[in-house]
Amino acid sequence: MKLLFDHNLSPRLVDRLANIYPNSQHLFLIGLDKADDQSVWEYARQSGFTVVTKDADFNELSILRGFPPKVIWIRPGNCSTNQIEDILRSHLENIQAFEKNPNLGVLILY
Repeated sequence: MKLLFDHNLSPRLVDRLANIYPNSQHLFLIGLDKADDQSVWEYARQSGFTVVTKDADFNELSILRGFPPKVIWIRPGNCSTNQIEDILRSHLENIQAFEKNPNLGVLILY
């Protein structure tokens, strides 16, 4: 499973989570840091990524456009990169089940 980290998350997550989410990317690292949400959505859809974000925009796009791409919406308020990493590590089984379920498009994590 490939994750695409949104602007609001640290690019360091790519390397820090590579052992469990290989081939993941961050918008900054692939030159999409200035892209609008629609462009990011289309890139993720065409490239087989699941979008990981902290804002509601991609949840709304999923409601409007359906999926793919799937969206992981991280909902705790302000939190550190370490906390985001911990959330994504501790929910690995939930994320894997989410990826396999063809009926789910958004996974909300706290």
